[in-house]
Amino acid sequence: MRGPHNIFRLIRTGATLERTGAMNVILDAYNAPWGVRLAAKILGWPFQWLGYKGDPNMPPATRALTALGPAYIKFGQILSTRPDVVGDELAVQMRVLQDKLPPFPMEKAREMIEAELEQPLEAVFSIFSEPVAAASIAQVHRATLVSDGADVAVKVLRPGIEKAFRRDIDAFYFAARMIEILAPGARRLRPLDVIAHFEGVVMGELDLRLESSAAGEFAANTKSDAGFQLPKINWNLSRKNVMTMDWAEGISAGDNAALDAAGHDRKQIGERILQLFLSHALRDGFFHADLHQGNIKVAANGDVIAYDFGIMGRIDEYTRRVYAEILFGFIRRDYKRVAEVHFEAGYVPADKDVDEFARALRAVGEPIFGMDATQISMGRVLTYLFDVTEQFGMETRTELILLQRTMVVVEGVARSLHPQINIWEVAHPIVEDYIKQSIGPKALIKDLLKTARVLSRFGPKLPQLAEAALIRTYNTSQQGSATQGFKKRSIFLALIGGAALGWLAAQLI
Repeated sequence: MRGPHNIFRLIRTGATLERTGAMNVILDAYNAPWGVRLAAKILGWPFQWLGYKGDPNMPPATRALTALGPAYIKFGQILSTRPDVVGDELAVQMRVLQDKLPPFPMEKAREMIEAELEQPLEAVFSIFSEPVAAASIAQVHRATLVSDGADVAVKVLRPGIEKAFRRDIDAFYFAARMIEILAPGARRLRPLDVIAHFEGVVMGELDLRLESSAAGEFAANTKSDAGFQLPKINWNLSRKNVMTMDWAEGISAGDNAALDAAGHDRKQIGERILQLFLSHALRDGFFHADLHQGNIKVAANGDVIAYDFGIMGRIDEYTRRVYAEILFGFIRRDYKRVAEVHFEAGYVPADKDVDEFARALRAVGEPIFGMDATQISMGRVLTYLFDVTEQFGMETRTELILLQRTMVVVEGVARSLHPQINIWEVAHPIVEDYIKQSIGPKALIKDLLKTARVLSRFGPKLPQLAEAALIRTYNTSQQGSATQGFKKRSIFLALIGGAALGWLAAQLI
């Protein structure tokens, strides 16, 4: 329930940060001004006795987030990839949130696996290890199959995780509603829609059948990508709470010392990870949306191995074109075109001045190109762009939230491997190639073929559909209240039909 009882949950959040010492760590990481520090202390210190104690053996920030629950842990996972935002010390503290959380008991894992597979553990696995990795939602065991002796990874959901996550999400919904009520200016950010979007994404992570399906689709899309591997899913041993896949052998992308010792080129690996992500997002519209160091390994031959497909992002073709044009416009420093794309997509209200918006965008882009490669940050660009679009009344685009968040995470991973990486130079060839494929003559022919296929399927039915719509409208008008509506709908249908036929004729001439 999303009622006022969630106030207590939010107070407990601040109290936990204060009690564990995380409040000071976070304030220091952000160089918070004295006014913010004073307000945080006034709100947190009197209630610290209400806060969770957490594990005293953990660093303060990690201790607080693990005590607060899975939604907070997810937040910490994102921050752990952003040392340029939270500082090196805090990023290192929170990196353990990716795959080194305390596991749940082996007995519980056995019970869940046997219940899901409906047979004894020993009948399926000749060897079944203690947990090798534990994250916020599930833990992983290494095992050997009885059938063929293959090494596999068995992922098991944490008991009661769905209930715990819903509790946190309810508190976030309450906070978002309070923001909309108390700060009307923040409504353009659509906080409720933002949380609903993330709820849908993460709740999908709590059904491992969906993750298995996502892994299969991702593998089909990327089978030809050089230097990229995905573990194969064992469908016969995968259910809602259990998923079995091939064991991925490699070095964690977060272990720079081990990568160096193995002779890997970290600069090349960082660039490949960034380019692979952009390629998947733009080319396929289906991308790994939780691509932090804990979900990436590097194989002995240097290939990038991705796993944990619980959070995947999907964007439609039109949005991909818009996003690519915006990125490419910034790369080419064509701010007028970036502004026009925002207006064409309806991201900025039509009553605003496109030239004024272009000038504001130049103020975002030009300082970036004057920076050293180590200072160029996609996160900083997004922050500046957010400030500008706020001034021009742009609403938050929920369909782009996951893409933008993942872009920031992937940038953090790439920069942790090679701090001097130039994000723009790495992104340029991928974005440019997509622009050529999606906006040039080839794209026009492709769009025409799609239109022809739709017409071929529905063409014979169009007269009946139009007749049925007109009859329904006419019958409604006989009730005496919809005459005007009938006229408007008839005109609307005529305009749509005429525009469609006119466009098609223009393209074929």
